[in-house]
This record gives sequence, structure tokens and C-alpha cells, in this order.
Amino acid sequence: MAASSPSRSGRKFWWLGCIILLVIALYTSGWFYAAAQLKTTVLKAIAPGNTAGVSAECADIDFRGYPFRIGLFCSKVDVDDNVNGVSASFGELRSAAQVYAPGHIVWELDAPAEIRTAHGLTLNAEWANLQSSLITKLKGIDRSSTIIDGLKGTAVSQTGQTINFDAAHTEIHLRQNNGDLDGAISLKDSNTAIKDWPAFPKLSASADVTLAGKAGMIDGSDQKGLYGASGELRKVVADIGDGKVMTLSGPFSFDEEGYLSGKFKLEIEQLGPWRDSVKQTFPEIAKTVDTAAKLLKALAGGGDKVSVDLVVARGNATVGGFIPLGSIPPI
Repeated sequence: MAASSPSRSGRKFWWLGCIILLVIALYTSGWFYAAAQLKTTVLKAIAPGNTAGVSAECADIDFRGYPFRIGLFCSKVDVDDNVNGVSASFGELRSAAQVYAPGHIVWELDAPAEIRTAHGLTLNAEWANLQSSLITKLKGIDRSSTIIDGLKGTAVSQTGQTINFDAAHTEIHLRQNNGDLDGAISLKDSNTAIKDWPAFPKLSASADVTLAGKAGMIDGSDQKGLYGASGELRKVVADIGDGKVMTLSGPFSFDEEGYLSGKFKLEIEQLGPWRDSVKQTFPEIAKTVDTAAKLLKALAGGGDKVSVDLVVARGNATVGGFIPLGSIPPI
């Protein structure tokens, strides 16, 4: 009996060791699976799309953080959309998630960025800081938040037209909401300069919108995008300082050809200063601006705060449905 006791103890330790090794092996396999899912999710957030024509690649990919964190590092990110003829490149990518909460991912992306299209448009951008967080679920990305500080960019068209823009602070928030997509975007102290155009005033703006049935746009699983979409523009606010604020709200839709239709409520605070700012920026249309301002003021009963209905029917915009403003091209 005494001789068999050490033998039983040895077998117990052997089995215990095997179980420990099995648990470690299973945990390690799960960790690397979660790391692979982390890569897929983050790249899908940078390059939404689930077709064979859209791909994103990480250079010098490195997984870090084992055993308690899941980290993905890339020295460069390249994106190719062969369907729409768009390619892009970005700087270093760093992302991480806790093992106990793998569906909550935080990531950072370094400048520079370069985006090129088959139509000859090139966009170059720099920023001081870009941080984002994602909450995932079984059917993809549930919500995302992105903050960009010190954004500066230049867009050059095929004809050589150049647009420079910058914004001190930018925020983009998206979430799935029972099949709909909710979005909130804000810009603080943004400037836009177009070659051979007058200088635009500094602008702070925000937008709050819902797209019906378009939750899949957050991760690219909705392939139609805005074509055939409808939604509610809860509020767009444009502020150029000194109390000059303009807001727009109302339902809208895009048809299958990309033309916009909708009925919006347009409100303008301090119509006179807005008129002067637009005339200063676009002096060649000063007379048209004066005429429009007089009309709006008359509709407002002579006040400097205007509230009118702006109706758009397949791209044709009118005030109140009968005073033409112009045409909006399809998206």
C-alpha cells in the first residue's frame, strides 16, 4: 500500500499538469483568435466594406499584450477599393482591447494620410492626434467614436483645383439603433480656402442625423450607402461667430440616382450680418444675395431672425416650394 501511494500522487500531478497545459493552450489559441478578430474589426472601421474588391493591409503587423491585453500594431495601413477605384494609405496603427472585454476596442492612427481616386482626386491630410473606440457585437460594429485634433488637409482635383482645410477639433460618433444609423459630427474652428476663391469665414458646425435602415453603413455591410436612403436631419448648426448662427432640420431622402429630396426648416440668426459675410466672400453675387436677404426678411416680417421652409424635390431647391434657389447635384 505504501508503494502505491506515491504512484497515485504522481499520476495526479501528471494529470494536473496536463490540464494546466491544456488550459494554457486553449487560452493562447483564444487569445490569438481574438487578436485576429481585433485586426479584422479595426481595419473594417478604417475601410468599411465586405466585398472582395475592398481590402486593407497592415505592414509589419505585431500582436502584443499577451496574456491580459490584446494589442495590434502596424507600421502602416494600406486600403484598396477596386470597385470604386479608391486607394488610401495611413501611418502607424495601434489598437488594444482587454481580455475580459474584447468587444471594446480602442485604437490610434498616425498621420499622414493620402487618398487617391480613379477620377484624379487626391487628398492629403495630417493631424496631431486621432483616437477612436469601437463597441462590437455579433453582427459587426455596434457603435464608434472618433476624435481628431489639429486636422489639416489638402484636396487636389484632376483639373488642378486646390482646397485647403483645417479644424482644431473634430468628433464623429456613430451607432446602430434598431436597424437605423445615428450619427453626430462636430467641427470646431474650421477653415476652408479654395484656390482663386475669396476667403471663407472661420466656422464651427455640428450635425445630428438618423438614416433609416442603414445601421450596416457603420462597418460596410450595407453596400448601397445613401442611394435609396431616407432619414431625419434633427439639426445642423453652422456658427461663424458673433451670434451669426444658421440651423437646418427636417426629413430627407435620396433616390436611386442620388438626387436629394426633403422638407427642411431653415433658421437664420442675424440675417443682416450673414448677408454681409456672404457678400464679402462672394462679391460677384452681391446683388443676388441682397435680393434673397430682402425676400427672407419680408417673410420674417421685417425681423433679423428668419425661419422659412426649404423644399428640395429631386435636387431642385425652393423657398416654401415656390421661390427657386437652384439645383443640388446628385451624390
